[in-house]
Amino acid sequence: MSSTSESPQKSLPLRSAWAIVAAAGQSSRLGQAGLPTKKQFLIWQDVPLFWHSVRVFARVPAMRGVVVVFPEAELEAGKQWVQRLMAEDDPGVPVLAVQGGALRQDSVRLGLAVIPRECGAVLVHDAARPFLSPTLVQAMLEALREHAAAGTAGVVPGIPVTDTIKEVADGQVMGTPDRGSLVAVQTPQAFVRSILEQAHQHCVREQWAVTDDASLLERLGFIVRIAPGDPCNTKITNPDDLKFLKDSSAMNVPVPCVGFGYDVHRFGPGRPMKLGGISFPGGPEIIAHSDGDVLLHALADALLGCLGRGDIGDLFPDTDPRFEGIDSAILLSEVLELVHQGGLTLTHVDVNIITQIPKIAPRREEIRRNLARLLQLDPSQVGVKAGTEEGMGFTGAKQGIKAMAVVTALKSPVNCPVDPCQRY
Repeated sequence: MSSTSESPQKSLPLRSAWAIVAAAGQSSRLGQAGLPTKKQFLIWQDVPLFWHSVRVFARVPAMRGVVVVFPEAELEAGKQWVQRLMAEDDPGVPVLAVQGGALRQDSVRLGLAVIPRECGAVLVHDAARPFLSPTLVQAMLEALREHAAAGTAGVVPGIPVTDTIKEVADGQVMGTPDRGSLVAVQTPQAFVRSILEQAHQHCVREQWAVTDDASLLERLGFIVRIAPGDPCNTKITNPDDLKFLKDSSAMNVPVPCVGFGYDVHRFGPGRPMKLGGISFPGGPEIIAHSDGDVLLHALADALLGCLGRGDIGDLFPDTDPRFEGIDSAILLSEVLELVHQGGLTLTHVDVNIITQIPKIAPRREEIRRNLARLLQLDPSQVGVKAGTEEGMGFTGAKQGIKAMAVVTALKSPVNCPVDPCQRY
């Protein structure tokens, strides 16, 4: 590292971060192919491409704001986009729109100029990489924090090169570098903010032209480290890349989700007790509109939670005579149909029954296997627990029963139903 350069140690702490989304490119390759709109403004899933990156950065706790850098000719349009999107889809962090420069390095420098001084770390990202994940952003920040005290000024995500690479001059092969030492770099690239500013100031003085911010720091002798990138973090560059916007499932992996359900029923003259679809002859009767299976009700609510669909009271109101005395397994099957339509894959279910009476333990395995059957899961994917509240509360006083359920699932990525090329 240059002896005249500032040490990363002096720029700590790095707990406060901003992101710069570079959206000032000219999209020359797509333009040559006849697409009249710059790629950063293509509409995908109802918002322009650059906004997808803003959303992702906003989901990372350390991020304090995002700067979007637009081409000079589209600055006013970009500001209007940001204002409207902030009103309709507020990400929860400030989003600033600024004018970019002739080169990418100029745009990053102009974006840096509006970031608050207390910001310790900056991530620079290309708007043309809309498949960015919060996991990758968090990994870049953590790697920067981990290594900055040892002199690292920047961290770059990289993917190992699998193809053989040739060095070529005038069509002639000049050499074949060892691909084991090569990586293909991505964005976002994370930097100590003060050092990145210093590097860009030097770049202006020396009139350098660089392809990314990491190469600028390398040229000045700063340490830049590689951290694992994400194969799904593809860049939209050529016309063929637009297929990823038409079917993003080719790029995205299922998203994990968790749903929680809770239900209670009073004891009293009413319905014979059922738990998890299993009858309990001799148990207390349940006051309920349906058959009163508190466990299946909690489970259905947990499934609906994964879908963001409210609770079973919304779908099957107790004011509707059609559902009077109905088997709760039927209600559960209706909810499972919504689960399948929503692209959910159930991975595990854990339920807990809290009651003083009757004793659940002797029939716990029976309940577990019946739940697995209803959910079409292996019994190993279903957990059933039961307990009392040691005489406390309404369950301890034998006035009622309650159940809780937690469902974990994988949600399929949402695909864009519209070809972005047809929007213009």
